[in-house]
Amino acid sequence: MALIREYRYEYAAVSPWDGAFDFITAEKMNTGNMSRFLEQVSEAHKEEFIVMVVDGASSHRSKELEIPKKMSFIRLPPYSPELNPAEQIWNVLRRDYFANRVFDTLDAATAQAEFGLTEMATNNLATRQLTNWPWISAFLKM
Repeated sequence: MALIREYRYEYAAVSPWDGAFDFITAEKMNTGNMSRFLEQVSEAHKEEFIVMVVDGASSHRSKELEIPKKMSFIRLPPYSPELNPAEQIWNVLRRDYFANRVFDTLDAATAQAEFGLTEMATNNLATRQLTNWPWISAFLKM
């Protein structure tokens, strides 16, 4: 029996100030899907200027990346995911929706991830409490 690795990718963005939460599932992590996600976030928050924290993934740095006009990036230094509030989402997803679970198919695992993300996205207060760290709150008061 051969081991086969299959992947799906989750893109997510959270607002530490109000707990808003956006996500998509994609077959690949690439510039096109990142551009599509940025457009989705921009459309969902039409009245806001969005500052998004991103890591150094190639799809976040590509010259072909289409960044909406009302969006700007804060780029994290290498190897510092702990500085990105959205990284907390993955910890909760693993702990609350995947711990001690085995899935027969990639589709089943993807459905579980989307279930968890959808459920988390409906609880803005919990998302805010998870991601609104003291230094972020201090920045808002500036």
